[in-house]
Amino acid sequence: MSPTAAESALSRQPWEALLPMLEGVSDDPKGCIDRLRAYTRQLFEWNRGVSNLVSRHDEPRLVERHLSESLSPARLLKESGCKRFVDFGSGAGLPAAPLAIVGVGESWTLIESRRNKTLFLRKVKQDLNLKHFEVITGRLEMLVEEDREALACDGFTSRATMTIAPTLMLAKDIVQPGGRAFLWKGSGYVDEMKEDAAAWGAFWEFERAHEIREGYNVCAVFVRK
Repeated sequence: MSPTAAESALSRQPWEALLPMLEGVSDDPKGCIDRLRAYTRQLFEWNRGVSNLVSRHDEPRLVERHLSESLSPARLLKESGCKRFVDFGSGAGLPAAPLAIVGVGESWTLIESRRNKTLFLRKVKQDLNLKHFEVITGRLEMLVEEDREALACDGFTSRATMTIAPTLMLAKDIVQPGGRAFLWKGSGYVDEMKEDAAAWGAFWEFERAHEIREGYNVCAVFVRK
């Protein structure tokens, strides 16, 4: 996508819809929108010019679907008190990059196994001058075996990756007691929670589900015992 085409696509996005999600999160919501636009511009240009990050069918609704879903629970994450976040299966940086951009958390470590996507995330870090924003190419299960202390955190995020049980069983090794896991899930999350409930329930307690889109998506919150 050329810079001109990217700018045209950006202008058609409903940016104002994100402002309510930034209340209580940022003291500079307009500045956050500008930085989110810069991130989205990079995503559009990379998506067309380098390698696929999101479906091209999602480009016209990037704000409506991806950014809104990422930022809908931003205040919840901010008020949780979690400072150091690890994001599992980061992909194009959703939800971690938008959350870091608007000021959630003090540090972020994004873990993604596909190199083409970590290259994009490192460019985002550089171009947007995101401090305390680390990008690691690898698989979480392998990284935990190698050095779990380096990944120690009090906040864990994951969107559109594995089901709840295996995700929580991975996260338990790096999230400290009292920390939280925030999992972006579809409407079937209740059924997912029933799978291997005794196993994950030994380490986690379900706290609440923040509704993102009525009847469709939630951010399910779990507290590490």
